Amino acid sequence: MNIVVLAGGYSPERDVSLTSGSLIANALIRRGHRVLLLDPYLGTTLPADPTALFQTTPYPTHSVKTAEPDLAALRETADQGDALVGKNVAALCRSADVVYNALHGDAGEDGRLQGYLDCLGIRYTGTGALGAMLSMDKDIAKKLLTAAGIPTPKGIVFDPNDEGAYQRILSEIGLPCVIKPCSCGSSVGVSIVENDKQLRDAIALGAKYEQRLLAEVRIVGRELTVGYLQGVTLPPMEIIPKEGFYDYKNKYQAGLTEELCPAPLTEAECAYVTELTARSFAALQLNCYARFDYILDAAGVAYCLEANALPGMTPTSLLPQMAAHAALCYEDLCEYIVQLALQK
Repeated sequence: MNIVVLAGGYSPERDVSLTSGSLIANALIRRGHRVLLLDPYLGTTLPADPTALFQTTPYPTHSVKTAEPDLAALRETADQGDALVGKNVAALCRSADVVYNALHGDAGEDGRLQGYLDCLGIRYTGTGALGAMLSMDKDIAKKLLTAAGIPTPKGIVFDPNDEGAYQRILSEIGLPCVIKPCSCGSSVGVSIVENDKQLRDAIALGAKYEQRLLAEVRIVGRELTVGYLQGVTLPPMEIIPKEGFYDYKNKYQAGLTEELCPAPLTEAECAYVTELTARSFAALQLNCYARFDYILDAAGVAYCLEANALPGMTPTSLLPQMAAHAALCYEDLCEYIVQLALQK
């Protein structure tokens, strides 16, 4: 097949996406496909025969740096203005048998890209526009999960420019708490807050990314993640950062986090988080695949922190590790995700 892999984009998770995309592209090439790795934000020139851009030789692989990318510099260089899709992207996607969406964050994960491809009649991997939108917005996702009986940390949404937000957080949520943007992934803009000074700093950090922030009660316990592949739950994994919490640096720099898969859970605990994952997948109207993050507290309650409708596929990403423990190697996982797209 001819497959376009979309990666990069205009998002704080750009480096993560480029890394995922380059690895996915090469995995699909190894499986015998012709692949075009395409940054939809930058676009490209269009030859007379668009299929000439699809190749069977491997692409250079990317890596995630310790700091997030400079999006202001990218915007200036690209000269794209506010457009999130560059030149000839639609034509190249139409020329493919399927589009593999490897765009993490922002338009690639919040439903806008999915809606765009739907309008063009282009088949793509991953969940549809509705599931992407519902899961990416942490406020909406929390409401839907709560309505479905899925435990989530108590939280409130606030405007960082609201002068009353600081006192509201202290009175309704208290300390310690967690401050995060409502629609960012990869722990971008997330802070663990222990005191008043940290709370002000956390609000200022979150405001750099979004003007809708979420304050949640901090749940202390074991951090778990569970992958889900269209009705099949992967072995749960426990995540133990060596320092701090599971932030952007600890997620993508090798050796900074201990990952136990399968997680050392009792049979009952494993069945519990597996059942929560299936219910959460349905509650957020997801399809194809996703990953869910939990904190299992001392009382045995698993609080769902968030849903990931487009999990990372980098060397340190969790979904490929869980799939490997289910006898699904990286190449097979990528191929399986493509096959799910063809079945939609």
